[in-house]
Amino acid sequence: MSVGVLLITHEGIGSALVAVAGRLLNPLPLRTESLEVPFDGDPDALLPQASAALRRVDGGDGVLVLTDLYGATPSNLAARLARLGTPVRRVSAVSLPMLLRVMNYAELELDALPAVAAAGARNGVVLDEG
Repeated sequence: MSVGVLLITHEGIGSALVAVAGRLLNPLPLRTESLEVPFDGDPDALLPQASAALRRVDGGDGVLVLTDLYGATPSNLAARLARLGTPVRRVSAVSLPMLLRVMNYAELELDALPAVAAAGARNGVVLDEG
């Protein structure tokens, strides 16, 4: 059993991040999928699709849901998913360093992964003044 990872983002973001992570860490150590939400997407209408994606990645230990922008439609959809019964933890501001960090700590339990994800995002910001 393992934690799954679901990226819920605006169009063009999630699939690109998963594709790059997959090229760098072939294969990805955790079941991972992205769901891209149209800009005019209705969270109620998207909930069945999001729920199906959640079930596909859940390896039995819950799902870490990464969204791009807190308070936007993908984030709101993730909040609705968290109320459906599957153990879910959510982190916003997804980035490639965040996703890679999560993948590098694939053995951790769901409750530990949000802090790992946040650390990956923080440590991925480098001011290169050289």
